[in-house]
Amino acid sequence: MLNTNAYKAIAHPIRRDILKRLRSGPKTAGELAKEYDISKPSLSSHFSILKDSDLVFTRRDGNHIYYNLNLTVANEVLSALMDLFGIEKET
Repeated sequence: MLNTNAYKAIAHPIRRDILKRLRSGPKTAGELAKEYDISKPSLSSHFSILKDSDLVFTRRDGNHIYYNLNLTVANEVLSALMDLFGIEKET
């Protein structure tokens, strides 16, 4: 069953953009922060929502926190949305 927090997570354009940026691989919080003109607490809130939805997971390396896209959950969200809108999945 899909975590309903995932729908909340993808509802905001900044969070969708973060997910898009993570498609190319892990990024540190600092690398991601450079892309947005918002306060650190606001960005931290976006990261928390993405983590709570399991769309991202983190890995700490020293003082750096790396954000990674959780492809398993991302695929579940995509599949649920495709089903909702009646889009056939290619096999």
